Amino acid sequence: MAYPPKGKSIERLQGALNTIAELKQLPRFSPKFETWRRNTEVAISNTFRDQPRYTEDFTKIQYSLIVWSTGTPDSADQQAYIEGLDSAAAMLESMIDEIKEYWDEGDQTISTQGSVAIEAVLTNKVFVVHGKDEGTKETVARLLTKLGLEPVVLHEQPNHGRTIVEKFEQYSNVSFAVVLLTPDDFCHSGDPEDSQPRARQNVILELGFFLGKLGRNRTCILRKDNVEIPSDYDGVLYTPIDGQGAWKMELVRELKDAGIEVDANLAL
Repeated sequence: MAYPPKGKSIERLQGALNTIAELKQLPRFSPKFETWRRNTEVAISNTFRDQPRYTEDFTKIQYSLIVWSTGTPDSADQQAYIEGLDSAAAMLESMIDEIKEYWDEGDQTISTQGSVAIEAVLTNKVFVVHGKDEGTKETVARLLTKLGLEPVVLHEQPNHGRTIVEKFEQYSNVSFAVVLLTPDDFCHSGDPEDSQPRARQNVILELGFFLGKLGRNRTCILRKDNVEIPSDYDGVLYTPIDGQGAWKMELVRELKDAGIEVDANLAL
């Protein structure tokens, strides 16, 4: 699959770059800054789809002091904020220059210095985030396999002596994520009679990770029964897992909308 159109990619990043001057005049960490940081991360992720290091480099930028002591003036933290924005500006300028210099006008390939042009394609790897519902996990994994994709289930991957976080980071370099919200745990606010089903905490954590890494358009939530939806995600559409299997075609549609070519007939 090709990168997004060259002109549109430049326009998105240039818009983020132009906003930095205004952010410097606003109070540190204003709502506009938080919105800008989130939107810029999504823009970078969708522009350089198969190169996650661009997004990772942007998210590592510090906008505040790492070390703070009692005698540190407020101006020092403000200066750190300004320096962070300067770093972001330099990074965005570099990305824009790279697109202008090395992206072909046809937007089908991207060239790198000293090498031939390579086709910018999405991988066929899809991460399956799951809880304790083994049956639903297996059903989804089998469907992805039928579609010619490679389901990535974390506990099925070799450990190589790594921590869970290290292992997750390595295998999260995928093109799409399917998050299974299944009723694995129960919670209540004080009265056990008010208990309601909730997905496991690791599922919610990984959902947030992939929303930040891949964006909403490449993260599909499959919800089973009346499991609780995270409050910060309330109002965003999800796909219910129904007994008739309509969710399978919905998942196919989400994959195709994200640019992953699959044959819908294979899901039937």
